[in-house]
Amino acid sequence: MNPQLPAAIVEVVLDLPETRSLATDGLVTWSRDGREFAVLGSSGIELHLDRAVAAAATRTPDTAPSPRGRDWVRFNPRELDGHALDRLRAWLELAYRRAAE
Repeated sequence: MNPQLPAAIVEVVLDLPETRSLATDGLVTWSRDGREFAVLGSSGIELHLDRAVAAAATRTPDTAPSPRGRDWVRFNPRELDGHALDRLRAWLELAYRRAAE
């Protein structure tokens, strides 16, 4: 995992009210209203997106399907350049909004 990824995630999550985090067994899980929307582990962050968005996201660099299901993706950027940070912010915000539905 990119060592800068956790700090970049926290920077985004700080702007998302009603977010709860839980750290257990080497994972950090973020939820809203009791629904998980992101999980950070040793292999990157997994995000719960709309199924169509998740399918499209897997075609972008450093992104793969997640074993959590078809509407989850794993994002593990080698480099946190502007494009990777933009994707991280957009996907985290989308996953957060989706958790409230």
